[in-house]
Amino acid sequence: MTVDAPPAAAVRQRTRRNIELLLLVLAWGLGVLGAYQVTLATGEALPQRFWVTTAIVGGVALATHIVVRWRVPYADPFMLPIATLLTILGLVVIYRLDVAALQRAERADVPLPTPDVYNQLTWYAIAAVLFIVVIVFLRDHRVLQRYTYTAGLIGLVLLILPLAPFIGATVNGATLWVRIGGLTFQPAELAKILLTIFFAGYLVVHRDSLAVVRTKFLGIGFPRARDLGPILVAWAVSLGILVFERDLGTSLLFFGLFVCLLYIATQRKSWLFLGALLFAGGAVLSYLLFGHVRTRVQIWLDPFAYSDTGGYQVVQSLYGFANGGLFGAGLGRGYPELVPFANTDFILAAVGEELGLAGVVAIILLYAILIERGLRAAVAVRDPFGQLLAAGLSITLAIQVFVIIGGVTRLIPLTGLTTPFLSYGGSSLVANWIIVAILLVISHQARKPPMPATPAAQVDAATQVFRR
Repeated sequence: MTVDAPPAAAVRQRTRRNIELLLLVLAWGLGVLGAYQVTLATGEALPQRFWVTTAIVGGVALATHIVVRWRVPYADPFMLPIATLLTILGLVVIYRLDVAALQRAERADVPLPTPDVYNQLTWYAIAAVLFIVVIVFLRDHRVLQRYTYTAGLIGLVLLILPLAPFIGATVNGATLWVRIGGLTFQPAELAKILLTIFFAGYLVVHRDSLAVVRTKFLGIGFPRARDLGPILVAWAVSLGILVFERDLGTSLLFFGLFVCLLYIATQRKSWLFLGALLFAGGAVLSYLLFGHVRTRVQIWLDPFAYSDTGGYQVVQSLYGFANGGLFGAGLGRGYPELVPFANTDFILAAVGEELGLAGVVAIILLYAILIERGLRAAVAVRDPFGQLLAAGLSITLAIQVFVIIGGVTRLIPLTGLTTPFLSYGGSSLVANWIIVAILLVISHQARKPPMPATPAAQVDAATQVFRR
């Protein structure tokens, strides 16, 4: 006798939320051990607020898990723990740099600096709140497609906002910041999300026309001349960001994201070829016309020749990597404070010195897994807009990681982007947590089991009406 298998809709699909909870507990535990190791290695007394701070971190992580379990139970179980672990590791490294700054101030008998770790913890709490807001209110990511052009317009406004008089601020030669009252933020971080929504919505509608091949050159099919407008506009805007804001990182991120999404939407290699040509042309043109770009390239080619001026930061980071070796000097036993802006642009140099090549590779693998899970959600989701949106957000993270790690390790010229989740700074942390929230919503839509059909729907599905 044979027994019929239950229908697919009747099979209970595992949510794997318990795995997510276990990984979150492990991430929190690693953070507690790391912070405690810093106090032991540096000889500092355990701060009075140590256990209160660790409890707050654990409570924030638990709150995000509860909301995910409630609203998107079928979402990917690894994205949230990885983002949490990277954020907690960033808090530990920033705390270690705070201790170094405190000890230096005590030796120099100068006023003690304000610790950055508590500001970063505050931003983590704000980012978690916005993460929860997105999870709760964004029930279906396809709603975002209705606001395609609105998102694009707001995104462009945010990109040029630092150029506005009175509120725009220039820091370290780059005009990236907006200062309103006592609040300073980087609008380009939010703009990258809005522009990704715009690109996804635009390409869903125009993907067919952009895929039309009219001519071939060297065996590569090229689109019609009138369809070249979008990529030329993206190229011009990215150059404008580079020229007026001196922001090489955002320029590269914006153009690279659009070219990648063009290729994903149309499956035409010609877009990659055109994008590479425009990128090469823009790079050469920028080198010839703009002094700050030329300086970045010269420092990249030979940082030791500029070790007393613009190359000092890169040289110190290379010395830090060399001192760390394979397994690092030990958390709290290196000298990461010798690298200027070690808690922002060069936080990976601090990791490399005290955790070594093994620690850097581990962090790169965490980023790789997070990006891979986002791309997996893009492949699994059924609607084209969700596919492009998930792919675009994942590519945004990938470009950021490549550009900043490549710059710190001298693989490519330094561009000034922050390391996602790790670096000190509220704008980047908030934006990246919003990206994770949107990816979880898309992942939930892709992984959740289909709703069982009602009897009436089954009757309707079995009835067919023929017209003569």
